[in-house]
Amino acid sequence: MDPISSAQDIPRCELCETATVHSYCDFCHVNLCKPCIGDHISDGYDKHKIVPFNERRSTLIYSRCEIHPHKNCDFQCEDCGNIFVCSSCTASKQHKGHNFVEVTEVYNAKKEVIKKDTKDLENHIAPTYEEIALDLENQLASLDGGYEKITTTMSKQGEQWHREIDIVVNKMKSELSEIKAKHRDILQKHLNEIKHIQSLIKETLQTIRKIEKSTEVSPTIDYSSKIREFSKLPPKVSLPTFISKPIDREKLYSLFGYITPLSTATEENVLLLDHPNISVRELLDEPMLVTTIQTGYEQLYNVTCQNEDRIWTCGETNDIKCFNIKGSLLQTIKTKSEEPPSAIAVNSDGNLLYCDWTDGTVNKVKNGKIEELIRLPEWTPDKLCVTSTGDLQVAMYSDDGTQSKVVCYSGSTEKQTFQLDDKCKPLYSGNRNIKYITENRNHDICVADRKAGAVVVVNQDGKLRWRYTGHPSATKNKPFEPYGITTDSQCRILTADSDNHCIHILDQNGQFLRYIDNCNLRDPYGLCVDNTDNLFVCEYFKGKVKKIKYLK
Repeated sequence: MDPISSAQDIPRCELCETATVHSYCDFCHVNLCKPCIGDHISDGYDKHKIVPFNERRSTLIYSRCEIHPHKNCDFQCEDCGNIFVCSSCTASKQHKGHNFVEVTEVYNAKKEVIKKDTKDLENHIAPTYEEIALDLENQLASLDGGYEKITTTMSKQGEQWHREIDIVVNKMKSELSEIKAKHRDILQKHLNEIKHIQSLIKETLQTIRKIEKSTEVSPTIDYSSKIREFSKLPPKVSLPTFISKPIDREKLYSLFGYITPLSTATEENVLLLDHPNISVRELLDEPMLVTTIQTGYEQLYNVTCQNEDRIWTCGETNDIKCFNIKGSLLQTIKTKSEEPPSAIAVNSDGNLLYCDWTDGTVNKVKNGKIEELIRLPEWTPDKLCVTSTGDLQVAMYSDDGTQSKVVCYSGSTEKQTFQLDDKCKPLYSGNRNIKYITENRNHDICVADRKAGAVVVVNQDGKLRWRYTGHPSATKNKPFEPYGITTDSQCRILTADSDNHCIHILDQNGQFLRYIDNCNLRDPYGLCVDNTDNLFVCEYFKGKVKKIKYLK
């Protein structure tokens, strides 16, 4: 067994390899026994730093000054690009009036950075890359199967189309058979009438021939012509025709289905170290209605989750109501202005927030008392959300109704404004129409701009990432006008398409994933998602909140 490296042996000198270690050279990083210290420093090298073994790696190894070789560089000159300088340099004309920082301060600060980076690399980044690599391997392994499943779905759709076409063709054939039978009856009726008329014509001919040969006065004078009667011929009945419509291949293609493009981000994905790892949750094949809560509002605008068991709601009255999941009313808050609030949210402390459009304020309800947080001169607060850092994002419009913007507040202090893109064009439509807002887990700000018919997403720096303007559908015929918007733990975005009675689910890059159009949804409006990814949906005219499970 190696006496130097054995984990079960006490540390040994690395020169003689037998004696117990006593000291350590902090420059050469060598274990030394007492007798070997002299041998180690006998080379005359002046940078050796001999310290007790238990204080090893504690001595800082400074750079030597190029101008004053006998001195260490204990400082950095901030005005000269942070070059290393010694104490003599700091007093020289070259560095007169410059700012200096001690190397030890920079060293210690950078050590903390290294310590944090090591922790992040070991605990977050490396495991995440391992998970990604494993996931990519699994995706590659299941790629053929996944595409085969899609192909099978297409084939089933094709078979269904063939069946539907056969049904249409058979129905038309049945209709044609009925027309044929009716046509036969009409022709037979006409034939019978014609034969009867033929017999009458024959009798008439016999009669008039007798009269023609006769010289009797009375029969001749009594004769009445039947030419007009026999000239009324029966109507002709022609065969029906089948008029085929031209096949519009493009229309058929759009009606048959839609292949979503590969969901590849146009920006780099960023690992969020301040969030715990979230397991991947796939969409259910068929979302399920969990429960329905009747709120009593005739028009229901907003819902927000306080926790997994409680929700706050608001509508056309000045009452903000809190319900438990069983539908029991727990608390009612009346707005200070006695007007309906335009938006509600719950902050990280569990306090209710609401926007009052009548006086331009954002208010907090704490212990049953209303406190004014923000007052907006010349602007009206419309919708708001609470960010992961506890800030407020408020969507607002100018009092003259010509401009819209989103402003981020820390408490009552304005931090950031999102109004124009990098070409100085408005991000949002300038009007008083509602613009629901939410923050995604990747810190994107997502706005449902109803009047623009778009979901507008900017990153945390205010740069426009993408716009979503709806998804082609043969059954969703009304224009896309998004109302409520929310996000889940998977960075998916859900927005309410009230006029088409459905909810669109998008990924974080704006790619359409699917609709929620079952659960007997009618006029979906405000949305929110709780901490376990249950979706809560306001039904505007029914005054109901529906809790829907849509993830596996």
